[in-house]
Amino acid sequence: MIHSFPPFVNSETEILILGTMPGIASLEKQEYYAHPRNHFWKIIYTLFDELPVSTNFEEKIKLLEKNKIGIWDVLENCERKGSLDIHIKNHQANDFENLFQQYPTIKKIIFNGKESHRYFIKSFGQIKGITYYVMPSTSPANTMSFENKLKNWSTCFQ
Repeated sequence: MIHSFPPFVNSETEILILGTMPGIASLEKQEYYAHPRNHFWKIIYTLFDELPVSTNFEEKIKLLEKNKIGIWDVLENCERKGSLDIHIKNHQANDFENLFQQYPTIKKIIFNGKESHRYFIKSFGQIKGITYYVMPSTSPANTMSFENKLKNWSTCFQ
């Protein structure tokens, strides 16, 4: 059984980015999107014109906070061999009802990949007052070019 991390959300958060469950590299480092070939941080730093990407996880989180962005995962725990979402079994979703009560400023959810969206909708459906965006996964398993991922992701922040 593997477990996701606590959410990085505060009273200023307006946008919540949701993955499905951290991959092996992230679980080992205890940091979101830690795989060196995952495009998540490069996309965020590029969109907010903050390159180069920091190697310090706390600084990465500060950049998100500065832009009123939080991150979490849809699933609280699951069984999974490897890092791919298709191998997820026996999953349990995180407590989003409580999160949205605690942080009513969240008005936009950006799903990092189709699977995170699928698991969220299956558990919670469409939540009133929140706009959803389903973006291409930033995972190295998604072979779409960085440029195309960046172009897609940029539509959420306009």
